[in-house]
Amino acid sequence: MTILAIIFMIAGLFFFTTGTIGFLRFPDFYSRMHATGKGDTLGALLSLIGVALYHLHHGFSPGHLLVSIKLLFIAIFWFLASPTATHALLRSAFESDLMPWTKDNRPVIEWPPKEEEIK
Repeated sequence: MTILAIIFMIAGLFFFTTGTIGFLRFPDFYSRMHATGKGDTLGALLSLIGVALYHLHHGFSPGHLLVSIKLLFIAIFWFLASPTATHALLRSAFESDLMPWTKDNRPVIEWPPKEEEIK
């Protein structure tokens, strides 16, 4: 059980690290948020599952079981809340006219739409 918990924690650390590298290397806000959003979500999920398994290794007493269940609830909440928060940040950046980076510096779409496109 300890080896399985360590594998989960190392996998979580791997995704945290790759998300951090993506944050440092990618060119614009959108791609950086994509890297950190995906990496942090999966990294936190795997790390918390690993900690819950490690805590269960010390015994199946009601106290240890309750702590592990709480850790799994935190993991589930993080798995649901982190992508939602990332989407809200990206949506607000887009509505604030922060355009994505392109190689030729052309806008991806014309925003806001022209009056004739709305009709």
